[in-house]
Amino acid sequence: MFLEIAVTLAAAALLYHFIFKRNDETFLPMGDGWWGPGPQPSDEEAEDIRPFKIETSDEDLNDLFDRIDRFRLTQPLEGSRFNYGFNSTYLVKVISYWRNTFSWNKQLDILNKYPHFKTKIEGIDIHFVHVKPKNLPAGRTAKPIIMVHGWPGSFYEFYKIIPLLTDPASHGLSDEHIFEVICPSIPGYGFSEASHKQGCDSVAVARIFYKLMLRLGFREFYAQGGDWGYLVCTNLAQIAPSHVKGLHLNMVSVMGSRLPQVLSILLGQRFPWLFGFQEEDVRRMFPFSKKVFYHIVKESGYMHIQATKPDTAGCGLNDSPVGLAAYILEKFSTWTNKEFIDHEDGGLERKFSLDDLLTNVMIYWLTHSIVSSMRFYKENVGKGVGVAKHDKVPVTVPTGVASFPNELVHCPLYWAKQKYINIVSFNFMPQGGHFGAFEEPENLAKDIQQFVAKVEAK
Repeated sequence: MFLEIAVTLAAAALLYHFIFKRNDETFLPMGDGWWGPGPQPSDEEAEDIRPFKIETSDEDLNDLFDRIDRFRLTQPLEGSRFNYGFNSTYLVKVISYWRNTFSWNKQLDILNKYPHFKTKIEGIDIHFVHVKPKNLPAGRTAKPIIMVHGWPGSFYEFYKIIPLLTDPASHGLSDEHIFEVICPSIPGYGFSEASHKQGCDSVAVARIFYKLMLRLGFREFYAQGGDWGYLVCTNLAQIAPSHVKGLHLNMVSVMGSRLPQVLSILLGQRFPWLFGFQEEDVRRMFPFSKKVFYHIVKESGYMHIQATKPDTAGCGLNDSPVGLAAYILEKFSTWTNKEFIDHEDGGLERKFSLDDLLTNVMIYWLTHSIVSSMRFYKENVGKGVGVAKHDKVPVTVPTGVASFPNELVHCPLYWAKQKYINIVSFNFMPQGGHFGAFEEPENLAKDIQQFVAKVEAK
């Protein structure tokens, strides 16, 4: 038995060496782009950074209320809970709260409590929040960190973690490392202008954010992200490895290392030691068909739509605030904890407040950005999974991974090391799911701090 396994592994190693050998390139060409309307002007782009304040009109809110009041209810199946999607009985409660209790003016004050800015890069306006420490001790220097959101999130996901990073001592955390936080909006999300042209993918966004950091005067900085933010920050580290001091991720997806993954799936449950699997890896991954494959099938229907025909579904969501809320908030249910699917309310208020959830929905609604945000899937996945050049380029910068137990798909350290070849920190988080900064800001802040400590101790 063991001889057969040894022979299989040896043959697999040879196949991997000759067939699946990693790309020799160790960085990703940065390239350039123009995403504004029409042809690129011949004169140089202005690099001014403009203060920005989020504002809305009475007309915007009256239109929203009018559309909510004309909502047509679909009765749910008896006992269906969230197994068919967002349960419309609970949706009535959410919509009633939105229409009668939720205060957008109050949330505007919260949104505007941090400084917002816009600057034009590659033809489009890029929005970002930039928060500097207010009480930086004498002789200390803040560490710049760019934090990138995903879908269907926004820069607002980081509002609870920002004070923990910029003023940790006031929140009971170690102040050994104090950060200056930059949270940009991905183009086409929220207050960042959408691309007017096809092809604005994660590499283009990484390049735009790299230019943003340089424009802000940062030659070295940290990068952090989950969901699309994980990929944008990964590409950023591939484009500018000498400028990204460290890469911290709360989601990892490895597409380019097929054979090691296949072998670990086939043999990992019985022989976890062959792949360095810990007990927690085995618990999260096996049986693989149930905990990974079937779960992905159940949760990825939206991705097939958005990676193929985003504008079709997006038209309806852009026209109906209730439809938009149901589409977005359903993800904050099962992506936070897959067991929430069996709750009448989707477990939404177990981890979030309706104020926070609806604020995120409002950002999409008021900026008309749901369609452009969905197009990001077509730009990145529409040509196939694992076929992009960046999928074959290793990440060499120091990397830290915060692995949350309820993440959509668990990526064990063995898989992550196939691409991120300098992992200095890999921690199983005690609780939380896909929206790490939104769900568990303190735990994520602590993990970022210990990661940076390890990077700077080298």
